[in-house]
Amino acid sequence: MPYDALSEVTDDALLVLYANGDAEAARALTLRLTPRVLRLASRMLGDAAEAEDVAQEAMLRLWRIAADWRQRKAQVATWLYRVASNLCTDRLRQRRPVDLDAVPEVEDGRASAVEGMIEADRARALQAALDLLPERQRQAVILRHLEGLSNPEIAAVMDIGVEAVESLTARGKRALAAALAGRREDLGYGDG
Repeated sequence: MPYDALSEVTDDALLVLYANGDAEAARALTLRLTPRVLRLASRMLGDAAEAEDVAQEAMLRLWRIAADWRQRKAQVATWLYRVASNLCTDRLRQRRPVDLDAVPEVEDGRASAVEGMIEADRARALQAALDLLPERQRQAVILRHLEGLSNPEIAAVMDIGVEAVESLTARGKRALAAALAGRREDLGYGDG
């Protein structure tokens, strides 16, 4: 099936097509899901190289289970977020503390160097604040507020109830606000 025709096909259907030997379905699913998993891993780990490894491993696991995929048991994206989250959690548990200033900056493509520096400062401040959160709060906040998942989707990814997600995200937001309090002007938001 041509790639263009696959843009409207669901993730589940693409995975089934891949399991039946359709290479274009695999390409479409990879192009659709890898950037999302990479963003999640980058935000959880704060390290681009490690995030790429996690995204690659998560996608490999998806390809391995393709033949056994049970539609309607879970959404492909939700399953993949859960795998990537677990891989990130494993890496975080094995990791020694890392100096965030040592993490290389990712180019943001902005025309202005000043805007780029402001965005980089904001990203570092957010990452530093996220790193202060307990692991489960950080995961819930990233999935909800940075990846845009709904509370039921997050509950499925984290294997907890929706109420627990709401509690984790609320506590995480409060902790982020406290960690970033007093930094508005520092981060280029003016004095408002």
